[in-house]
Amino acid sequence: MIIRMLVAILIICGTTNASAQELQRNQQSQRNLTKNNVQAPDFTLNDINGKPFTLSKQRGKYLVLDFWGSWCIWCIRGIPDMKKYYEKYKDKMEIIGMDCRDTEEKWKAAVMKYELPWKHVYVPKESNVLENYKIKGFPTKIVLAPDGKVLKTIVGEAPEFYDYLDELLGN
Repeated sequence: MIIRMLVAILIICGTTNASAQELQRNQQSQRNLTKNNVQAPDFTLNDINGKPFTLSKQRGKYLVLDFWGSWCIWCIRGIPDMKKYYEKYKDKMEIIGMDCRDTEEKWKAAVMKYELPWKHVYVPKESNVLENYKIKGFPTKIVLAPDGKVLKTIVGEAPEFYDYLDELLGN
């Protein structure tokens, strides 16, 4: 059941050639990344102002790497909840919008259109970030501990992500 739902999400979000077997391998890789509590792969990408943004320099707060694109309907549908949770926990966490598969112009326009208040970086096609994080579907949200270790990976727009944030960051 879960596999079928995730395959449907992948198809809707533009990943039409992903087989169920590939999806299972990706889920297992992401579970291993989380289960092993491994250090998140470091990267340096340009932020929305064209300045270098290095992940390892962001330690000290919980981070959410939000792999998204303006072309992804589920990414866009999740924006109201993301904004709500950013406002709720912005003193304890930072969201890093990881734009994927957009042109820089479309990315910047989407950030402005939807008034996204968190940090944003652009993932160019030649980057290995998607491969390093084993991203196959959008949106994918990866929660990092203040020390940079991966805590949880959630593929798709799911209430599970927000429940996890409440459990992790709630008072």
